Amino acid sequence: MSENITVGGQAVIEGVMMRVPDHYATAVRRKNGEIETQREPQDSLTERFPIFKKKILRGAISLLESFKIGYSTLQWSADKAIEDEEEVEEESTFWKFLSTALAFILAIGLFLVLPLYLTTTVLNISKQAFAFNIIAGSLRIIFFLVYLWSISLMEDVKRLFEYHGAEHKVVFTFEAGEEVNVENARKYSTQHPRCGTSFIFIVLLISILLYSLIDSIIIYSFGTISLITRIFYHLGSVPLVAGICYELLKLSSRHSDNPITKILIQPGLWLQRITTSSPSDEQLETAIVALKTAFGDEFEKYHGKEYKADAID
Repeated sequence: MSENITVGGQAVIEGVMMRVPDHYATAVRRKNGEIETQREPQDSLTERFPIFKKKILRGAISLLESFKIGYSTLQWSADKAIEDEEEVEEESTFWKFLSTALAFILAIGLFLVLPLYLTTTVLNISKQAFAFNIIAGSLRIIFFLVYLWSISLMEDVKRLFEYHGAEHKVVFTFEAGEEVNVENARKYSTQHPRCGTSFIFIVLLISILLYSLIDSIIIYSFGTISLITRIFYHLGSVPLVAGICYELLKLSSRHSDNPITKILIQPGLWLQRITTSSPSDEQLETAIVALKTAFGDEFEKYHGKEYKADAID
């Protein structure tokens, strides 16, 4: 009998974070070759408050929780990297918060505000909701692709993308019910249909349709729509877009053999040619340690069982 469990993760600096039922763990390879781990409990709002298990809502909650866990584990791995470089002066909580806030503002500016601004100022189609959002959405996708390609040229990011590939290979091995070791993991693809990269790409596509609907309602109600109004409503509807896309990605993972599903997930897999690379055996070993550490004593309880994936990888 199949069951819903959460198996996924992300690459961090010189390591991998893995999320499993009730816990998540991060494994990083230190400069001396040793692997250091950190395991933390995962107390999801969906378990404490049943209302958050409702469709759409659970996707928005999952996005927020994934961001929180992702940020904390990435910061932990960064701290370990700094220790290895013997730069032991700890960055203050204020500066950590400030750098995160600036990154968030830049992301909103580049992927939300700038496409809307360019479409508004260059073209005279503000009242044509669908055409406007097709162009703004296309610009958003172009900016995203250029951004990914640009950062992929950086040496540190190349290492990160190799660990991303290692994470996917190990998750594939676990899902296949095989013994989770380096030899078995090598043969699997670095491209996974539940990857967060695929999720982001689906968000970019679905947002075109949803934003067109929102703009149409505003234009019908008030006769016009300004740039500020668009930014306000589009930004506010991000959790709704994320919730819808979460359900679509989850549905696609359960019907992965369907020809239509294969067509829909293909762009996300193509995108992973940028965000994942073939890992070394040491990187695969690090990802395996992260997965087994996350499960702890319950690894054998879940390993080899048929299950339905219930999370974005």
